[in-house]
Formats: sequence, structure tokens, C-alpha cells
Amino acid sequence: MTRQIDLLVVGGGVGGVAAALTAVTLGLRVVMTEESDWLGGQLTSQAVPPDEHAWIEQPSTSRGYAELRRRVRDYYRRNYPLTAEAAADPLLNPGRGIVSRICHEPRVTEAVIAEMLAPWRASGRLEVLLEHAPVAAEVTGDRVAAVVVRDPRGRELTLSAPLVVDATETGELLALAGAEHVIGAEGADDTGELHAPAIADPLDQQAVSWCFALEHRAGEDHVGDRPARYEHWRTHVDPFWPGPQLSWTDIEPIGLRVRTRPLFQSVDTPDVPFDLWRYRRVLAASSFTGGIDDVTLVNWPQIDYWEAPVLGVEPDAAARALAASRELSESFLYWMQTEAPREDGGSGYPGLRLRGDVTGTADGFAKRVYIRESRRALTEFRVLEQHVGVEARGAGTGSAVFDDSVGLGHYRIDLHPSTAGRTYVDIESYPFQIPLGALLPVRMENLLPAAKNIGSTHITNGCYRLHPVEWSIGEAVGALAAVSLGNRVPPRAVRARGDLLDELRRVLTGPLGIALRWPEEVRTHHWKPRPAEGEVVAAR
Repeated sequence: MTRQIDLLVVGGGVGGVAAALTAVTLGLRVVMTEESDWLGGQLTSQAVPPDEHAWIEQPSTSRGYAELRRRVRDYYRRNYPLTAEAAADPLLNPGRGIVSRICHEPRVTEAVIAEMLAPWRASGRLEVLLEHAPVAAEVTGDRVAAVVVRDPRGRELTLSAPLVVDATETGELLALAGAEHVIGAEGADDTGELHAPAIADPLDQQAVSWCFALEHRAGEDHVGDRPARYEHWRTHVDPFWPGPQLSWTDIEPIGLRVRTRPLFQSVDTPDVPFDLWRYRRVLAASSFTGGIDDVTLVNWPQIDYWEAPVLGVEPDAAARALAASRELSESFLYWMQTEAPREDGGSGYPGLRLRGDVTGTADGFAKRVYIRESRRALTEFRVLEQHVGVEARGAGTGSAVFDDSVGLGHYRIDLHPSTAGRTYVDIESYPFQIPLGALLPVRMENLLPAAKNIGSTHITNGCYRLHPVEWSIGEAVGALAAVSLGNRVPPRAVRARGDLLDELRRVLTGPLGIALRWPEEVRTHHWKPRPAEGEVVAAR
């Protein structure tokens, strides 16, 4: 079966949702497919609370992303028994987690996204096909003529549109369509980046993590079966790590110092800035009445899987790597329940219980693995460390200013340990812009990346990969599609023609409320003091 629409969005993660929502708002008819049964990607099916920046509550945040955050808070106000203090807080943080000003449950984001899309689905302008994975692309010349998606029962559907968006978590459509792209790390001999490896290594990819949700019921026993390779994870030590990953001891990413963080902070550990439990806590008992307990999401260094890559390898090898990532997470949970040193001198927390209702799964683990690094399109413009890095540009200089800016973002250049045996690369970056040229593939005329697959590098992916940046990328792609189709020109013509670029800017800043430039005092900002409890930190 073949369907004709204005825009096909393949992938319903953060960027895909933003692209589809923006496009329908601007009058397009859209079909969005998603491999999971939840929309929202890293916010939902991958169970990663939003990693955000210090200005996220300010007017520079796009109207759409601000609306998403407002609706999350309203969801809790409508449906949860908040304390009087929490209910009165205009900046309600349901979990009071350290990583974000709005740590909350993945299932809530999924419900909010469904609510935001509901009117457009009811009108017929947006069709969402859940549990449909891309399996093939039909390409004619430099255009994607159609995309074939498959549901869990093996039924295939062929979808075609004048413009096609790759918003998959791994840049899957780039590969299926034969679009020029890169995997892994570029070399400094190519990019000139200060922190790039000397030569390219496609198999140098950031660790993936299989996250899970936990509560602690003291006095109960929720210990499950011992994982088959538990002893491997319990004893194996990588050369760049201070010991086995099944430990409270890890490495501080910025200074690479060895550190120890307990699960729960106690009076005996006053020098610990925060414990692991509060790091990504999404429900804080102190915010609620009615017997709601703490729930935290585990996305800690202990579950970073870096033994083998998942991209650029044979499907069987990728499947083995994903299975091993899952087993590492299962092993860390088992270790916490049975052997982990406790603050009272004992060992093991058998009361740790998985919360599958929070992740939408039967077992408490996320529906999908958290993938930090995708295939990346080769584009008209490539964002380098030299455009955003503080060390590369010099103190006080600020980020590069792009004439074709289509959105804003900020995050440290934060690369997790890699499959090439490299430790963290975590360096300062300036608040930056998203250049339109990084969204335009060098050859393909109607394929647009809208997630972690834009024209960044292995290094700059470390700051362009986070939730609000991906949302802004999606918004820019949705707006670009509307301007391109409205003027009957290919997307690259919008960047090439001053009148069309001005039209795109008007669409972005007008009806969409998207800022394209940081205030100068923000663009040149690269330092802030250690945050107080509950404030945003450089999240991992």
C-alpha cells in the first residue's frame, strides 16, 4: 500500500515529534512512524530525564519546548497528590533530581506528547504509525522516492512524500537510502579538532546504556536471578577504569579523578555533593502525599556499555552488543541488591525493586537502549569543536555566530567512554546556535536529518545530542519543510536564497516563537559556580 502525504517523518523520538508537530502547525499533512510503542525517544522509551542547560526557564527556550515542560508540570498538578509546597511551586520538579529542573517519569512525557498531538491526529493532518520500523528505502537519483516500514507481524507498508525526515535514533534512514554519512570518530587530520583522535575510527563510538527505574522498599526482598555473566561484570577491569563497573567507584568526567558516590548519602559522607539516588530521581516522596515513594532512574556510569559498538557492524554483532548492554544493567542491579557496600557497613539492598509501570515495560527496564551517538549525515556545513569549544575558541570569545541559525542549544561537550577504549572527553562549550547548513545533506535533495544525525562530529555530537537541542533541530526541520514545499524548491535552496532564508527566519521567530541568537552575555558565558541542591549540573 502506498500513501501520499506532504512530509514523512521516520522516527518518533524527540526530534521526530518536534518536526511533525511543527509541520502540522504550519499546514502540512504528516505521517510519522516509530519503531517503539511510545513516542518521545530518549525522554520516554529510553528512560532518560531531560538533560538541560542553565537558561532553560528563560525566553530563549523555544515556545514548543517550553510548552512541553509546562504540560509536564500541569500533568502532575492535575493527577498527583502534591504537597501544598510542591503545588505552589511554579517550577515544580517532581523528582527533585539533581540532573534537571524537571526530573519526571517517562510515562508522563509519553502522555503529554500524546496530548499535544491529539488534535492533529483527530483532524487527520497527522497520522502516527507506532511499532513500524524502517526496513528499506527506494531511491531514484538523489531523492528518496519511498520508505518501506514493517510492523511486528511482518506486514510492510510503503510510504512516500515530497520530503522525508530521518529522525531515527541511529540515523537508520541515512544508511537505507545510501546517503553520505559518517560513523564513529573523525580524525584530527580531517577536522582539526583539539580533542579528536589523530585518525578516524568508525568503531570509536560512545557507550550505550540500558536504563531502568527503581524504588527502595526497606525490609523487603526483591532479588531476582543472578545474570549468566555476572561474574564477568563483577571482576572485569578496563585499563581506563579504576576497577570493576559493579562498584560505587567511578571516574569524574571533567577532571578524570577517581571518585566514590554512595547510593544514599548519610551523615558519614558529608563531603559527597550528591548521592546516586537523587541524581535522576523522578518521583520524590517529599513532593507528594498519599504514600508515593521515591523512584529513581538508573543512568549512571556503572551501566555504560563500551565493550563493542552497535553501529557499522553486522546485525548479529550489534544484537550481541545490545544484549550485553542489557546484561550489564541487570548485573549492576543484582550487585546493588546483594553485594553493594551500604552506608551502615552492611552489604546489599535487597529492597531495590524495579518499577515497570514507570518505563512502560513488564520488567522495569527501558523499552529501548539509550544511544548517545548516531550515524551522522555529511552536510553542507559541519559543526566542529572550533565553533563551540571554549578551549578551541578562547576564553570570553563565545561560540561562532551563524548567519543561517535556526535554533539554539547548550551543553558541555560530553563524550562517554568509548568502544575504542577511550575514557571521558568532557570539556566546556559555549551556548551555541544550530546552523541550517548542518541539516542539509551534501547530495540527497529531499532527505533531512532531525535528531542526533545532523552534520556534527564525534566531538560536537557531545553537546548537540541532548533533549532540548534535539527538539530544536526537529522544529527547524519541520519549519524548513513548510517553507520548502510552500515555495516548491528543494530544502537546500532555502539556505542558498536570501529571500527564502529570511522567510524561514520569520516563520521560526514569528508563529513558532523560536529564538535564533543568544544574548551576548549568554553566548560568551562558559562558567558557573557549583550548583546548589536541585539545580542543574553538567549531566551525564
